[in-house]
Amino acid sequence: MLYSNLVVIYQSLEKTSKRLEKAAILAEFLKNIPSTELATVVNLLQGRVFPQWDSRNMGFSSRLMLKALHKATGASLKSIESSWNKLGDLGKVASELVKNKTQVTFASQELNIKKVIINLQKLESVEGSGSVERKVSLVAELITSASPEESRFLVRTVLEELRVGIASGIMRDAIALAFDQEIKVVEHAFDVVGDFGEVAVFAKKNALSSLELTSGRPLNSMLAILVQDIPEAFKALGSPAQFEFKLDGFRLQVHKSNGKIKLFTRRLEEVTKQFPEVVAVIQSSVSGDSFILDAEAVGIDPKSGKHLPFQHISQRIKRKHDIALLAKRLPVELNVFDIVLYNGKNVMDCSQDERRKLLEKIVKPQKNKLKFTEMLTTGDEKKAVAFYKKSLDDGNEGLMIKSLSSVYRPGRYVSGWCKLKPTLEPLDVVITSALWGEGKRSEWLASFTVAVKSGEKFVEIGKVGTGVKEKVEEGVSFEELTKLLKPLIISKKGREVKVKPQIVVEVAYEELQKSPTYSSGFAMRFPRILRLRSNEKVVNDVNSLRDVERIYVVQKGKV
Repeated sequence: MLYSNLVVIYQSLEKTSKRLEKAAILAEFLKNIPSTELATVVNLLQGRVFPQWDSRNMGFSSRLMLKALHKATGASLKSIESSWNKLGDLGKVASELVKNKTQVTFASQELNIKKVIINLQKLESVEGSGSVERKVSLVAELITSASPEESRFLVRTVLEELRVGIASGIMRDAIALAFDQEIKVVEHAFDVVGDFGEVAVFAKKNALSSLELTSGRPLNSMLAILVQDIPEAFKALGSPAQFEFKLDGFRLQVHKSNGKIKLFTRRLEEVTKQFPEVVAVIQSSVSGDSFILDAEAVGIDPKSGKHLPFQHISQRIKRKHDIALLAKRLPVELNVFDIVLYNGKNVMDCSQDERRKLLEKIVKPQKNKLKFTEMLTTGDEKKAVAFYKKSLDDGNEGLMIKSLSSVYRPGRYVSGWCKLKPTLEPLDVVITSALWGEGKRSEWLASFTVAVKSGEKFVEIGKVGTGVKEKVEEGVSFEELTKLLKPLIISKKGREVKVKPQIVVEVAYEELQKSPTYSSGFAMRFPRILRLRSNEKVVNDVNSLRDVERIYVVQKGKV
């Protein structure tokens, strides 16, 4: 299949913001894709070259793209960067350059899907001496063979910013429409395998029921909706309900199959090597040939045994060296709270109460290493409030509250689980631009514009620099944020840089105010960064404008 056929669909999707129209466009296209190419096409339509559950990534920065465009078109790096600053979109820059190409580096040939996916998947595995040049050549080769519009979407795909508005719900509806399947059946299949490409292939064969949950392949974690108080939780979930401490750690999914343990974050990234002590305790303390557990990893002070704030252990998620030493200095305690697969049987559709009882049969706790989340099952409001107070007094974030009859549904905010936090809870926001510092901070990005989600866009809600540390060991530092943001820079103007929305931070504030200054219509008063969340949350997990509006109304009512 020619890549140009896919580009026509990208262009059609760009022209409409209507969900039903997008689904119809996709469905009509998918009907005619051969089964051998269907999974690849579905991934590319979502701006992916690997399935969602696959933690591999291309690792190709905007700066590398400048070199690829130079190699492919012969334009100078200076002129490319100038166009980038002007247009703010390297995809558009590529399109303009290809129109006016002054040099051909490779023998040009018509692009097909197979060639695109082969080159882009190779990017992940290129390592060692000369790897930068080899990566640049793989992308430049594609751009050389591309038309202006093909180059625009190729560049955006490589930079993981396709921007044609294909949310997971639209892809789900399109697959259902294309292959005459029920939406709920398609959705359940995606819950099981975490890959719309594979779901589409099985839907085309009318074989969705044969898809099975597999240990070793991560699935999206079940998420909770926010409630304002205990009575609202009982109203949403029924009484009695299951209350658990909401811990200040990070989500870990624990898989066992063929005698091996694998660990995945909420972002589906494998972190098995980073947590050898967790692997060891699971091997010795959890019975079963195969399973998938849902848990929260919390930092433990090795001297006192008390829980530590998340920022103390966040560095362990990305660490690749000195792992054993760091495990001794910053150990974690695994708090297990759910199970979705046991000895080959999918238990997602068992009730919350049944899953917890199964968990308690197969897990043997170890002090400061492995335990169950602290839990209370009650229909008594006073007892629930006291439990909430105890959780906050212990330094936790609040409560997770669960219906005893709820099933496990991955990857969505559903009514089976709720969370309760103090009213003015911190916001998870994404950094969209930043300013280079001055004086002793001149080598760092030192002020950050942050945004929340509104539909498929991001709307700004303030600037923040407070809470960021000058020393790495003290918490989120200017140096760390600068290293993370520099590869994501998409345009520059003076001291300000626009960045690809990818780095998620948790921000506290005194109150929310109406403000015409920011595109959200709101501003945070006295914001401060609490912690980096990119290791555990993707950009789609940031708070929404609706959350902001709700908090503003609640806050206003208390004044």
